[in-house]
Amino acid sequence: MAMDDCIKGFLIGGLIGAAAGILYAPKSGKETREEIRHSAEELMERAKQQYDDVSRKIEQLAEREKELYVGKKERLKKALEAGREAFKQA
Repeated sequence: MAMDDCIKGFLIGGLIGAAAGILYAPKSGKETREEIRHSAEELMERAKQQYDDVSRKIEQLAEREKELYVGKKERLKKALEAGREAFKQA
């Protein structure tokens, strides 16, 4: 008997809680779904912008490193040529 009363109490309490939740919900389901969709779109836009920013920075770094590599390569060629000339003269 006590177990039956306990189960009835839980069921009644659950129904009252669900009804109160529906009555006092700040937004309708449609509004909540719209807000979630809008937030997801904003998140995707920010992710795309960050991806573009990172891609641009990587391209800039790669170009700078390429320029440094070419400059060092040219200096090495000149040093090798100077070394060959010095070896020929010696």
